[in-house]
Amino acid sequence: MPGGRLTQEDRRRIAAWLAEGRSQAEIGRRLSRPTSTITREVNRNRGPAGYQADQAQRATRQRGRRHPAPAPALVVPPTDPRVDGRDPAAVDEFEQRFTEVLVQMGMSRMTSRVLTCLTTADSGSMTSAELVRRLGVSAASISKAIGFLEGQHLVRRERDGRRERYVVDDDVWYRASVATAATNNLFAEAALAGAEALGLDTPAGARLADSGRFLKYLSEDLLRHVEYWHTAITGRGPSEPADPP
Repeated sequence: MPGGRLTQEDRRRIAAWLAEGRSQAEIGRRLSRPTSTITREVNRNRGPAGYQADQAQRATRQRGRRHPAPAPALVVPPTDPRVDGRDPAAVDEFEQRFTEVLVQMGMSRMTSRVLTCLTTADSGSMTSAELVRRLGVSAASISKAIGFLEGQHLVRRERDGRRERYVVDDDVWYRASVATAATNNLFAEAALAGAEALGLDTPAGARLADSGRFLKYLSEDLLRHVEYWHTAITGRGPSEPADPP
């Protein structure tokens, strides 16, 4: 029941949702439990990457035999510095919505959660350790997500002393749009070459020619609009750096 001890079924649900990439905050809401309860349960049982429901249940029974159950205490979760002065529920709802939008765009849930974290951080940057603590996942999961985001020009790296920070800056969607246009243009050139090789008078050649022309015009038009709106919104040309924060 909500507010009571976690049952074996609760723990099986936690394990399944962790495997799906769900955040500990979301799991808490689904089970009607404080996030701190889920965090404590997961961390004392090998962490997000190694959590196993049956093993966690056995460990809880063993601890119960060794120690009498303490009186329930009021647990106040730590304040998230990113939502200080904001409505935490509204911020959490937005983060879930933004993550779901990214998933619908084709990103994996883990990659979407990482990009959401970076996007909603006021600094626009976090270290791997900060992302691990924030999302409750392994460093390997963060590294894989960052690798994908770098390839899409959505994240860049910066050195911060000995640490490396992952940054989402003001020009992130400009760079990503330019990269998309370049990718479309590469495909257009390949399609047009294929049309010539297969013959423009063949069905396959005609189909490739139409695809190539469409993507070529699209990429050229996209680049013109990207440059125009980047300058109109930021007041900077494409090669001018953003002002430091």
